[in-house]
Amino acid sequence: MESIASPAPTGFSIATLAGGCFWCLEAVYDQMKGVVSVESGYIGGQMDRPTYEAVCSGRTGHAEAVRITFEPTVVSYRELLEVFFVLHDPTTLNRQGHDVGTQYRSVIFYHTPEQKHVADEVIASITKEGIYPGPIVTQVEPAATWYEAEPYHQEYFARNPFQGYCTAVVSPKVAKFRKRFTEKLKT
Repeated sequence: MESIASPAPTGFSIATLAGGCFWCLEAVYDQMKGVVSVESGYIGGQMDRPTYEAVCSGRTGHAEAVRITFEPTVVSYRELLEVFFVLHDPTTLNRQGHDVGTQYRSVIFYHTPEQKHVADEVIASITKEGIYPGPIVTQVEPAATWYEAEPYHQEYFARNPFQGYCTAVVSPKVAKFRKRFTEKLKT
C-alpha cells in the first residue's frame, strides 16, 4: 500500500522513524500512551512499491521504518524521539546489532518544519550530554513516499512473541521501554 505523505486525521499527527528492524519500533510504540496506530513500512528509497525481499537486498535505498499516528495533546513529538533514541544505537551507520545494511539506518523522516526543528534540537541535546560514546549518525530527512510493509509484518511481535528474533531482539527492547518509561505506558 502506497501513501505519499498522507495527512494525519484531524487532531492527530504523524511521525516516521527508522531505527533498525521495524518490528522493534512497532512493538514499543504500540504500547505508548497517545499513540493511536503504528504501521511498519518502507521509506527513503528509489524503487516504486518495494517488497520486503527487495528492501532486504539493500539495493532499493529504502529504510525499514514505522509510521506513528499520535495524539499530540497526550504525547509530544519530542517524547516520541526521546524514546526512539533509547531504543536503538544512533551511532552505528547502517547497522543495528546483527542487522546490517542501509535498510537498518537511523533516520527521522520529518513531516513539518517544526518536526525537523525538534529532531535537530533532540540530536544536539543528546550530543551535548555525551550520552553515547560516538557521534550520532541519525539522518534527518523530509518524509517521502511511504510504502506499507506486507500484512505479515504488521503487529509482528504481538502475533509472534516466541519467534526467535522476537525473543532475542524485540522482547528486550520492549522490556527496556517498559522499565524506563513506565509513565508512558498505555493502561
